Amino acid sequence: MSHDYTHIMDLAKEVEPPEDGILTRTLFNDDHVKTVIFGFGQGEELSDHTASTPAILHFIQGEATLTLGDETVEAQPGTWIHMAANLQHSVKTKTPVVMLLLLMKKQR
Repeated sequence: MSHDYTHIMDLAKEVEPPEDGILTRTLFNDDHVKTVIFGFGQGEELSDHTASTPAILHFIQGEATLTLGDETVEAQPGTWIHMAANLQHSVKTKTPVVMLLLLMKKQR
């Protein structure tokens, strides 16, 4: 049986934040979007980097500090951020974090 949808009941259960390090798991990938769930241990950091396409960050659990270009913002459960392509950004967790990343793909 084929489905025209993807259903996930509870995103927070898709990845368990590790004691140390960062875990990632691709939940969905097609011609339009790649969806990746992250589990960050407390105090973990993704250093400054960019994405070549627009991206959306949605924080499911935990707290983090982000740099978005020249600004610093705080994230908590429910925080939602849209980033333009090539925006330099970083993430530093204060607690264990579960975060959903949506990478919007360029249409051909």
